[in-house]
Amino acid sequence: MRQSQAAVLERYRVLEGDFATEPYETGWATEARWFVQVLRASSPAVRVVLTTQVSPDGLHWCDAEYPPQVCEGEGMISWPVREFGQWLRIRGSVEGDEGSVKVQIYLTLKE
Repeated sequence: MRQSQAAVLERYRVLEGDFATEPYETGWATEARWFVQVLRASSPAVRVVLTTQVSPDGLHWCDAEYPPQVCEGEGMISWPVREFGQWLRIRGSVEGDEGSVKVQIYLTLKE
C-alpha cells in the first residue's frame, strides 16, 4: 500500500518581495506536487514567480531542474516534482509596484 502525505507550508501568509518557504523533509517520497493558491493580490499587475529548490541537509539550497512557475492574479497553480533528494522548499518573489499576495502553499507527497 502506497503512503501519502499533505503538508500545509504557508497558511494565509502575506508575501512581499523575495521569500522562501520552510523546508520540508521528503526523502521517503518518490513524487511530490506543489499547490500554490493566491487568495488575494494587492493589484491585478502583481505576479508571483516560484522556483522549486532542493537540499541534501535542509540548510544549503540550489534550484531544482524545473522551470520557474508564474502565478498572475488570484487562483491556484500546481506542478509535479520528481527525483528531488532529501528536502524541498519554494524560493519566490512577488513582482509589481509594492505588490503583495496572501497565499496558501501545500506540498503533497507519495511513495
